[in-house]
Amino acid sequence: MTAQPDDPSEPAGDGREAGDGTEPAASEDSSPPISRDVIFELLKNQRRRYVLRYLADDPGPVRLRDLAERIAAWENDKPIGALDSDERKRVYVGLYQCHLTKMDDAGAVEFNQDRGLIALGEQAPLLYQYLDPGHEVDSSWSLGYLGLAVVSGVLALLVEAGLMGALSQGTVTGLVVLAFSLLALVHAATTSVLDVESPAAVPDAVSSALADTDRS
Repeated sequence: MTAQPDDPSEPAGDGREAGDGTEPAASEDSSPPISRDVIFELLKNQRRRYVLRYLADDPGPVRLRDLAERIAAWENDKPIGALDSDERKRVYVGLYQCHLTKMDDAGAVEFNQDRGLIALGEQAPLLYQYLDPGHEVDSSWSLGYLGLAVVSGVLALLVEAGLMGALSQGTVTGLVVLAFSLLALVHAATTSVLDVESPAAVPDAVSSALADTDRS
């Protein structure tokens, strides 16, 4: 078994210096497209989807330690600085021993185990076509909008029945508009960091990044 690279609890070098031979080796020959069954097998696991989410913004090579910290932060819904050693190590080991190896075998990523470096593989654009960022959105927002709509309707009925005292219909309308506006602003501020307008936009960006890597 290949020894694990840098331990997540120990500081590590950047590993991105140009020309130092640390980047995962690029494939010389183009591989045939992976099957849809393999794509769905890879994408059914959220941690592997998180890997692709991270690499969509930074195609790599990235350090395993950095990748594991970011995914641990997403999984535990807390800043990286608030993670404890167990939370970091659990994700680090899972990525190293299982997920990255499986993704590397399928060509979704290039995983250099000796160096602890990960980059997008040539098959990555195929996976991004099926990776809908909307699936990562917290469904609680839908419940929030629905709840606010119900409260607004109840208030309107109470005002219509004269049970809200001096509160006018216009005042209730203004409060409802203000509440929906504030909720929408908060929702927009906490939207997923995956910076794409649609799933179709991701493969184009990834393909461009891979082409730039091949030319360098």
